[in-house]
Amino acid sequence: MFYDFEMVIKKIIWAFIVLLTLSGKQLLAQQEPLLPKWLTEEEAALIPSYLEQRGMLRNSGPPPWMPRAMAEWEELEGVLITWAGFPTILTQIVEHAQKEAIVYIVTLDSQSVKNTLANAGLPLTNIKFVLAPYNSIWCRDYGPWTIYRNDVEERAFADWIYNRPRPDDDVIPQALAAQLGIACYEAVQPPDDLVHTGGNFMVDGHGTGFSSELILNENGPFNGWNVTVKNKAAIDTIMKKYLGLNRYILMETLPYDAIHHIDMHMKLLDEETLLVGEFPPGVSDGPQLEANLKYVLDNFLTCYGRPYRVVRVPMVPSTTGSFPPDAYYRTYTNAVFVNKTLLVPTYREEYDTTALRIIREALPGYKVVGIDCDNTNAPIIAGNGAIHCITKEIGHSDPVWISHAPVLSASAGESIPIVARLRTPSGIEHASISWTTDTAKPYISLPLIPMGNDSFYAYLPPFTEGTAVYYYISAMSYSGRLVHKPLTAPQGYWKFVVGPGTVSAAAAEGLTLFAVYPNPAREVVRVGLQSTRTVDGRLLLFDALGRLVCEQKERAEPQQKVVPLPLRCRPGSYVLVWESAESRRALAVMVQ
Repeated sequence: MFYDFEMVIKKIIWAFIVLLTLSGKQLLAQQEPLLPKWLTEEEAALIPSYLEQRGMLRNSGPPPWMPRAMAEWEELEGVLITWAGFPTILTQIVEHAQKEAIVYIVTLDSQSVKNTLANAGLPLTNIKFVLAPYNSIWCRDYGPWTIYRNDVEERAFADWIYNRPRPDDDVIPQALAAQLGIACYEAVQPPDDLVHTGGNFMVDGHGTGFSSELILNENGPFNGWNVTVKNKAAIDTIMKKYLGLNRYILMETLPYDAIHHIDMHMKLLDEETLLVGEFPPGVSDGPQLEANLKYVLDNFLTCYGRPYRVVRVPMVPSTTGSFPPDAYYRTYTNAVFVNKTLLVPTYREEYDTTALRIIREALPGYKVVGIDCDNTNAPIIAGNGAIHCITKEIGHSDPVWISHAPVLSASAGESIPIVARLRTPSGIEHASISWTTDTAKPYISLPLIPMGNDSFYAYLPPFTEGTAVYYYISAMSYSGRLVHKPLTAPQGYWKFVVGPGTVSAAAAEGLTLFAVYPNPAREVVRVGLQSTRTVDGRLLLFDALGRLVCEQKERAEPQQKVVPLPLRCRPGSYVLVWESAESRRALAVMVQ
């Protein structure tokens, strides 16, 4: 087998660093330990003592309420890093992150960190220190996950057993929770004793999570961690209790990804968009990665009930053209959101230019910043990690959460219903939708009308065929916080292009959709229909997330008729739509 000479030399450097970091049978909390992401041979021998210490010191359980785990693109109060080597990269992270949020830095020597930042010409603004021992830089894997009660209330942390025998790393979530004065719920005691790692997990903020099957191996029979043996159903139950997951999608591990962390080859950019690495056909982990992607696309829809959108970004070979296992896992998906900035690992300009362009096009309005993770004597990518691996999001303590299924298409001459779910601890003072057909011109704003149950609606006016429409949603809480979605609005936006319509036919149809009653309704809602001629169509009921929950074929006729529509749905706010081949009409309806 051919090995990249560059890779071999740098692996030797990493191995030498690891040997310096480890001392006998006990792991030391060094000032700057540079442990790789993988489990070293020396560490494997430490697992029994690590497990014993973990069992004695930690005792927790799930929150007494159903949590919601936040997505990475939601508004952050801060971002966590551990100052453990790679000061050049960490300094660049601080430089850009402190403009967006608080940077929480784990260290035992804050003065040394301050000196490094000052020498780089950075102000010490938006920086807070977490004075705690640590073992490694990889805080993505051992850091906490922000959860909320009732979607947006009572911020807390969820945590599990770090899948490395690094005891100081494993308790950093508790140290940060204590500093913030919030609870930390830990899945560490049987039957919830879950071994897991943050680089192998992503979540959409609506109850869907993704991981590789590494989690089955580390918690199944003969797991080597002395934890309760669990199957997929048992793991699903734990993830439901601690993170609020309703759906946990597991994919096969890749042959040449030694750590089996999905953040090395894929990333959710929003609720419906997957950024996925792409190898040359038939090369390296490419075949299994393509099979995994096909599995997801063939079997799962987004939280809004629609197919996932996929954005492909190239995987980077070594300078000699090699890919794993003969080269490092150079990936652009290992990026981190810090509010309106996305920090992306970079490698070589010939590939970086293309990758950054693709990502910027997928994320309008975001400041996309590249940070070199390769071109040093001991690059961080040689340790099987990059920017996402050494950062961890801390959700906002007073979030304004906006859930909306973006409009994908519309017909010419038709009003366009917009429905969103808006939540914040103090309540929504006012909300609006802003739209334009030219981003060089001002946006036009319309109020969003409350429908109850935190749902709001409005109608965009009809547009002509071929018109590109750009829009975003804004919500102001009673606590005085204004948040947009997309978060980068007005520079960022959703976009759709108006397709052909049948305005003249719709007018000829002369359909009248009477107000529904009762409204609010319970088991049945009655809908009045009348048309100037007989037209076949459908009554459709969409929930606040844009998902179709009820459908019934009907015929509109010149004689007025009242149609009963059974409500096979939960209480909430809905949009009732009449749809025929010629027209579309909509009304808001409440279900109690």
